[in-house]
Amino acid sequence: MADNNTQTQFEGLNTDYVYENRRYVGRKETVGFVLWDAAQSFNIDKYTDRFITNIVQVDLSLQMIEQAINGVWDIVNDIFMGAIVDRTRTRWGKFKPYLLLLAIPGLIGTCLYWLMPLIFEGRTSMDLTKFIFYFLLAFIREGIGTFQTISRNGMMATITPHPVDRTRLITLANFASGTFGEKLPEQITTVILDLIDNSVFKTKKSTLYLTTFVGMGVFTTFISSGMSMWYFMNSRERVMQSVEKPDIMQGVKSIINNKPILLLTLSDFLGGFSIGGSKSDYYIDVLHLASMTMITGIAAAPVSPISYAYVPFLRRHFSSRFLYISSNYISTFLNIAVFGVGIIGMNWKTKKGGIYQSTIGMLIVMSIYELIWTLFYGTKSVIGTEMYNESMDYCEWKNGYRTEAMTSVAKGIASKVSSKVSSLVRTWLKNLIKYDQTAYISGKEQTDSVKFYLFAMFTIIPAITGSLGIIPMLFYDLDGKKKEIMYAELLERRAALQKAADEGDTTALASASKEQLESIENRK
Repeated sequence: MADNNTQTQFEGLNTDYVYENRRYVGRKETVGFVLWDAAQSFNIDKYTDRFITNIVQVDLSLQMIEQAINGVWDIVNDIFMGAIVDRTRTRWGKFKPYLLLLAIPGLIGTCLYWLMPLIFEGRTSMDLTKFIFYFLLAFIREGIGTFQTISRNGMMATITPHPVDRTRLITLANFASGTFGEKLPEQITTVILDLIDNSVFKTKKSTLYLTTFVGMGVFTTFISSGMSMWYFMNSRERVMQSVEKPDIMQGVKSIINNKPILLLTLSDFLGGFSIGGSKSDYYIDVLHLASMTMITGIAAAPVSPISYAYVPFLRRHFSSRFLYISSNYISTFLNIAVFGVGIIGMNWKTKKGGIYQSTIGMLIVMSIYELIWTLFYGTKSVIGTEMYNESMDYCEWKNGYRTEAMTSVAKGIASKVSSKVSSLVRTWLKNLIKYDQTAYISGKEQTDSVKFYLFAMFTIIPAITGSLGIIPMLFYDLDGKKKEIMYAELLERRAALQKAADEGDTTALASASKEQLESIENRK
């Protein structure tokens, strides 16, 4: 491998400044980055499955067809769009143009999505016109979303060349957006749904549900789009791309010989086979308390901002591998415990009874769950993103060029294959357990059997099917001295290239590029 003898070859290299508090991103752009991060969660996407299944009422069998076909399209378009983005070179950067140009089409597509109940009011769940519109809209939104996701991931890795500055931005954004209301629309919607479900309002339930989903969906779409657009207009890409545009084979090569990204990709792939249902389905259809998420989070709320405070300490004293596994898979162990407690007192033959059907009992159980899980929340929010960014820097260090788009595509395809399969199976399971799509708006109860399976589908089933993702991360080794040496050399290399570019000295630029390539070859 190219980096086997890294430590001996670069013993004289100064690595002391790698963890210094260097800042490249100014206050205005930092505020924009925080708003942009908040915009990703300023929505009611938590309820999209319920929206399509219970409000738009697309039949579950038709949903399976859409998921299967659109899943293939999702994977295929990634490859071509990733190659296009990686070969993009403009005065505005490599990723920013796509984020700007596709913002308006993305806004229109998302608004049409939330307006479907009005467009197809009164149509049956098997109506083909409604299904075709839903299918084509999903097809188009998926293409736009692919460009936006690739570009968003690329921007995250290029807005600053220094790892500490990047960690600061990610931590600040997650802390600020989590503390100051990025989940507010979701929380407001949750409370309203509970009030409707428990017949607090006198108006017809179907009308209230329709108004809530359409109104909140369109409102959050406009606000989040505005927040994102403001950041796009005021952001910069600071990591220089190579003058030579990498071809598809170079992109593939950069993935194959990038051990960190291979392990992250494999982990996502295996973890993506986590098959199960949503917690909100269980809270709404079994306990009739969508606000359970908010109530159980009260005790954990003060812990959330604190969980970000010790991230820098953990980053310096524990390996990325340990932090990734512990923060990403703590929920797996907690879900097993929740299932074990929930089935206490249940009649296995009728599936009736048990703590899982007790609102008070599950309130206590899930409050403990949320408290423990929140202790790891800050680390989980930062470590995964930063490990991906480090793997991009590793690609540049090892190959002399960056392929953020193709790498993002490869990682995305692996996780999408498994998640699409899981989504398809999840919809099939709902159909299999005879989930009643009309019960929600008509006020009927699901059967005890369905209630139990909804409970199992958010606890024990995903815990068992998703735990394989831990295995690849046991071999992750981009830590300690190896990482320090990588950043020490990268920062010096980038400084030389930037100086030559700023001075417009093509000879010096060529010389710096030649030295960079020689440095890479010496490590092979």
